[in-house]
Amino acid sequence: QVQLVESGGGLVQAGGSLRLSCAASGLSFSTYALAWFRQAPGKEREFVSAISWSGSTTTYADSVKGRFTISRDNAKNTGYLQMNSLKPEDTAVYYCAARRFYTGSSYDYDYWGQGTQVTVSS
Repeated sequence: QVQLVESGGGLVQAGGSLRLSCAASGLSFSTYALAWFRQAPGKEREFVSAISWSGSTTTYADSVKGRFTISRDNAKNTGYLQMNSLKPEDTAVYYCAARRFYTGSSYDYDYWGQGTQVTVSS
């Protein structure tokens, strides 16, 4: 059974930082691409960032480029999203997702986590 478990969310002031983690089990993590998505209240889920299985290729949404960094540690079966210079508009539930092949900003992922809440106060 595949599981993706996000952690690291919380409440932070604008300009602050958070680091989200996505712990994976039940799949050969090092062969899967990983992505982060987010969904704010009343809005559709949107792509944030993705990383290839090796970590050599990454994609970012324009809204987070230069502020967020995606990474992974295949030895720990864990992916990360470092979020700096947070803004109130970054407030959302953040989800990690995994799929077999890297496709950049595609939404077509096979496995999804339950999400972690990030709230940025002004």
